[in-house]
Amino acid sequence: MKVTIEVNGRSTVEEVEDRTLLVHYLRDTLGLTATNVGCDTTSCGACTVLLDGESVKSCTVLAAQADGHRVTTVEGLTGEGGELHPVQRAFSNQHGLQCGFCTPGMIMASVSILAENPKPTRQEVREALEGNLCRCTGYHNIVSAVMEASGQEVDG
Repeated sequence: MKVTIEVNGRSTVEEVEDRTLLVHYLRDTLGLTATNVGCDTTSCGACTVLLDGESVKSCTVLAAQADGHRVTTVEGLTGEGGELHPVQRAFSNQHGLQCGFCTPGMIMASVSILAENPKPTRQEVREALEGNLCRCTGYHNIVSAVMEASGQEVDG
């Protein structure tokens, strides 16, 4: 089937099998490999992207379901001049990553969290990130990164 999906601000039109998952469309068809495949069961959140501005786990969305919609991946957050998105910059500043595997999904989930709640508490950030797993960091620096990106006090 043919799908037309706006990805990171540009229109893509591709033929895909009807069972193609959005994560595989992004990685295999478009070459946007920052969206990671971690579990295929919605458990880890490594594949989190924004679909029409809402965070979704792209391992459970068919490319056909995204037909006619907007998808943003972590590659789409970077500005035209290469400047980092405030959440990306905060993750770097606060050392919100170690191995980096979960980082793209964490960043995309964090962008969505801040769109819904621009000034969350540390506890609200922790609760909102429950669907994204990190096996390395213990989350402290990830939460601090979200707090920095929100313009609030980092320590807490």
